[in-house]
Amino acid sequence: VVSPVSDLIYTPAQEVTSKMYETLYDIVKKHRTTLIFTNTRSGSERVVFHLKMLAKKKGDIPEDSIAAHHSSLSRGVRMDVEEKLKKGELKAIVSSTSLELGIDIGYIDVVVQVGSPKSVTRCLQRVGRSGHRLHETSKGIMVCVDRDDLVEVAVMIREAYRHHLDKVHIPRNPLDVLAQHIVGMAIERKMNAEDAFKIVRRSYSFHDLSWEDFENTLKFLSGSYGELEEYKVYGKIWYDPSERVFGRRGKYARVIYTLNIGTIPDEVSVKVLTLDRKYVGNIEEEFLERLVPGDRFVLGGKVYEFVKSDGMTAYVKPAFDQKPTIPAWFSEMLPLSYDLAIRIGEFREKMFQWISSGKPREEIKRYLTRECKVNSTGAEAIVSYFEEEYLVLKSLGSKKFPSHRVILIEKYRDEAGRIHHVFHTLYGRRTNDALSHALAYLASRKANSNIGLAIHDNGFALIYPPGINIDISLRDIRPEELEDYLKKSIFNTELMKRRFRHVATRGLMILRNYKGHEISVEKQQLNASTLLRVIKKWEDFPILKETYREILEDYMDIQHAREVLEKIHAGEIEIVDVGLLDTPTPFAYNIVLEGLSDIVLMEDKRALIARFHEELMKKIRKMSLKASTT
Repeated sequence: VVSPVSDLIYTPAQEVTSKMYETLYDIVKKHRTTLIFTNTRSGSERVVFHLKMLAKKKGDIPEDSIAAHHSSLSRGVRMDVEEKLKKGELKAIVSSTSLELGIDIGYIDVVVQVGSPKSVTRCLQRVGRSGHRLHETSKGIMVCVDRDDLVEVAVMIREAYRHHLDKVHIPRNPLDVLAQHIVGMAIERKMNAEDAFKIVRRSYSFHDLSWEDFENTLKFLSGSYGELEEYKVYGKIWYDPSERVFGRRGKYARVIYTLNIGTIPDEVSVKVLTLDRKYVGNIEEEFLERLVPGDRFVLGGKVYEFVKSDGMTAYVKPAFDQKPTIPAWFSEMLPLSYDLAIRIGEFREKMFQWISSGKPREEIKRYLTRECKVNSTGAEAIVSYFEEEYLVLKSLGSKKFPSHRVILIEKYRDEAGRIHHVFHTLYGRRTNDALSHALAYLASRKANSNIGLAIHDNGFALIYPPGINIDISLRDIRPEELEDYLKKSIFNTELMKRRFRHVATRGLMILRNYKGHEISVEKQQLNASTLLRVIKKWEDFPILKETYREILEDYMDIQHAREVLEKIHAGEIEIVDVGLLDTPTPFAYNIVLEGLSDIVLMEDKRALIARFHEELMKKIRKMSLKASTT
């Protein structure tokens, strides 16, 4: 694990990135073929650009021996890069996730990961792309320029050497996929529903499927919801509930099935217009899913505020003098796995115990170098990070420190007068997504106002408008109420509208192709928005039920969020509130400044972190002075 500099606070952003690219270049130069992974497609392009600039300047690596490979490139370009790699013509190839698995990419002697791959399994999968020759060992180098990433990767490497892998998440009872299987069975022959039910339950994904859900899916596919025919949703099969028998309906059933099966949704770019319909640019649909009115993001180097969407068009208004709340590449970010998050929480507990017991710094650094394979600059940065958080919390009179068993809560008022209510829930972004949306729903009801959200792997912040300050706690959510709060909080969101379309097309409710005619994604989305309004009154409607399941279980992590709440109510997880602060604590920097993670604003972010840090250090020095004079 490598950090290009030991001081990740005061070293200027330009110098940190420059040192990082020089580190990458040195690695490429020393090896025959290097595979570099970044966590975003835009990140891949930036790394390639800077490596090519260094190659041009130094002249010891040919520029055309460095290439990018990611899903936004055309198939032809990707194939050409793969072919050059197999022939040994490339010195470095930079990828986001496209070369992670399933492709024969020839010989690689080292893998470099920029930032955290977010799970032990993904880390080993990526590093395992190297050293494929007989008797060779896979070799990986992790390069980090952020203190949270550094801690994350250090623990990840330690866990990899301990042979700990993350648990695999397998979707359970996806009713849209079930609908495809039922239609597939029906077009072959008339079937007994109970026999079909037994066959389906032999699959692990459906091993605990209820008869009620199975029959409701049969009823939906057979056109039992007559009202839907007005919206051109017709039965694909027939079903006799008394005989419990079903079969195909109509001569086009096989054609419709063949042209519409598949589970990967159509993703397109969304046009962004101002309210007076001036074109601003395009964003990915996956990014639009994350937006709620009031969110601000960077597009074309300027900040815009999201207002609403209509089909495949998003409407915004300029917010040039304000800071963004969501990074433009948020949709590409990989979430930290829950299992690794717990291990990082345990590591935090151990570090704070060592610091409070007076364990020598050099001993802690030796542990990091030995057990976590961190270089000397990285070890120095990690120890300093924990010492700062420890001193700040101690100066506030806190005897507890954030870990997997302690949730620290703090408030910070920014220069615009907004209060950031920060919850240090280090459980990964999917779990934090669920906890934060439920809490924001309660807070918005209490305040009678929209509440902003900043979600991070290490916690989340509720952002209150100027003049609003709410006292709310995770204790206010009972585990059994979580699902209901989440359903209410997401129903009118972009996420619900888009995911409903994905599920409805997979479940053959909305067709992508009818008798050979392609149906545009825009038309599919308009149909989905209309149908969602119609079916919302039927709680057990399979497509609606599956949309909620996909969002709460696959996109979020309601299971672990519920587990966290149960532990809070059982007293196994303690909540410690340090109140309203002039400056956020060091562990809160990345949560509070989540929107400034864009490369365009990285200088602003580093300047703010340096300012926070300076103010905190002054406060600590004052407290120390006061303590020594009393």
